[in-house]
Amino acid sequence: MALPALSSSGVKFRRVLAHFPQELSLAFAYGSGVFRQAGDSAGPGENNMLDFVFAVDDAVTWHMMNLTKNKSHYSFLKVLGPKQINSVQNYGAGIYYNTLVPCNGRIIKYGVISTDTLIDDLLHWKTLYVAGRLQKPVKILTQNENSKLQAALVSNLKSAVTAAFLMLPESFSEEDLYMQIAGLSYTGDFRMIVGEDRSKVQNIVEPNVPHFQKLYSNILQDCPQVVYKHHLGRLEIDKSPEGQFAQLMSLPRTLQQKITSLVDPPGKNRDVEEILLQVAHDPDCGFVVHQGISRIVRSSSVVQSAKTILTAGVLGGKLLTTENTDPSGRNRPQQIQMSSTRKDSGWSHDLLNEIVPRIPQGCRVS
Repeated sequence: MALPALSSSGVKFRRVLAHFPQELSLAFAYGSGVFRQAGDSAGPGENNMLDFVFAVDDAVTWHMMNLTKNKSHYSFLKVLGPKQINSVQNYGAGIYYNTLVPCNGRIIKYGVISTDTLIDDLLHWKTLYVAGRLQKPVKILTQNENSKLQAALVSNLKSAVTAAFLMLPESFSEEDLYMQIAGLSYTGDFRMIVGEDRSKVQNIVEPNVPHFQKLYSNILQDCPQVVYKHHLGRLEIDKSPEGQFAQLMSLPRTLQQKITSLVDPPGKNRDVEEILLQVAHDPDCGFVVHQGISRIVRSSSVVQSAKTILTAGVLGGKLLTTENTDPSGRNRPQQIQMSSTRKDSGWSHDLLNEIVPRIPQGCRVS
């Protein structure tokens, strides 16, 4: 099953791609600059930031070529060269963002991730950072013939459905399902407390139900554990312990590990299958799954946000951590850029110096 390429004019996005090295295994655009969110009168706002992710087979080589073409996109880390930039990239969620970049009359942000790191996250939810973005509608701009990547993209969607099923009641609406899926990568994300608009998930889903249907309708129709009443927009799932056990056993590896660490007392070291069978019989099974996802997301979101201070600078990092605080949940870089002058907090300063201990002292954030 191919990942659906969502329809809409991609000319403006491909014009952006033309500014970058073309050695990409996958490139996609996402966010409020691509898809309408609740509160937008018609379509994606022309003033909203355009967000991109580029997956590359060789990150060091790609950064080397991009430094030649677009050196101004990088923070002070550019003086350290592509190998150190790649070292910073590998921390946290394994993605390196260049932010607040003027391009074709718009402000863009783009993240670079290695293809292997992306596949690992899609299959195992090691961080759920980029995998979480790909559980929501995105605009695929280019994709090579990497069969492992294609299979991982589909596996990620199936895992999102399975995790959502475990946290939903026996009967629910299609929109309830998409709300649960869209919220997976925000579960435990500290930015939902200190920055991001808390109605963000609803703003994403409500105007984009047809796009979610394009992503998930085939998976739902082929799933043996759900009765999908497409004409009514309703679903019914098997909530028996046997049904939940089957779903738990098919979850990504990292989530299974987080669930077992929550349930199994230290030192007992029971078999994973035995623990998941216990969880399947627990009336709070959905809550345990929620807590497991929260543990994955929390750690990656904290480190990735701290890393942004390095890759975007203090001002840019602060802006990106708080960029969605307006009631609509949309990116407003032009408005915030003029007024955001807050100083970096102590926790991020300490973490940044831990992330890149080899950066010369004169280059560090102070």
